Amino acid sequence: MIVDSHCHLDYPGLAEDEAGVIARAHAAGVDLMVHIAAKRSGWPVGVALAERRPEVFCAVGVHPHEAGQEGLDDPTPLLELASHPRVVAIGETGLDYFYDFSPRDRQAASFEVHIAAAQASGLPLVVHTRDADEDTMAILEAAMAKAPFTGVIHCYSSSRRLAERAIAIGLHLGIGGILTFRKSEDLRAIVEDMPLDRLVLETDAPYLAPVPFRGKTNEPAYTVHVAKVLAEVKGVPQAEIERVTTDNFFRLFPKAAAAVRAAA
Repeated sequence: MIVDSHCHLDYPGLAEDEAGVIARAHAAGVDLMVHIAAKRSGWPVGVALAERRPEVFCAVGVHPHEAGQEGLDDPTPLLELASHPRVVAIGETGLDYFYDFSPRDRQAASFEVHIAAAQASGLPLVVHTRDADEDTMAILEAAMAKAPFTGVIHCYSSSRRLAERAIAIGLHLGIGGILTFRKSEDLRAIVEDMPLDRLVLETDAPYLAPVPFRGKTNEPAYTVHVAKVLAEVKGVPQAEIERVTTDNFFRLFPKAAAAVRAAA
């Protein structure tokens, strides 16, 4: 089994071909997906998708790009959805200083509310960070010192220091298509040194399609190409990567693991 731990199935390029996207994922061996509902307006759509598709789970949050308009000041809306049987994570949330689509103070405030929801619910936190390594880790480390939580730095493509600090406080790294890019030698060197039991696979579909599909619409079926390159980086068989990253996923997302066991 391969798991795509982070995709956006309601985005253009995927939503209009839902059945085809799911079928191609299964054909490639990708049997589970976590759809990230990254806007408040998209939460009902994401939950409904997970309700009708047994291979899809849902995470709910407000992307930092939306924090200016939809940023949260209270974890209650997240906690209300956290009890839903198909909602398995909080996020994505975090800081994005590359685009700065939302004021940085609003990004940080909303980020902290999401962390509080993860702490209260026990669900893992899905973290987005871009050009904001230091502030991201300062917020995460301060919160972790107050009350433990689990989570993943999704679409990891940042510095070695960020990876080391995230691992040190118990977080996972989401490895996606960027790992396969020709100019990602530094990223591959960093990932090579990270513990395999802290890595999960993802696509971030419809974005960041891996080689050989770079520039095209990404989709969960392409997770297998990330697994292939990760196997090369780690020097282990691809089957081992698929087994270990799936085990890692179920450990990080225990609610999904319980649902799969119950359905078996």
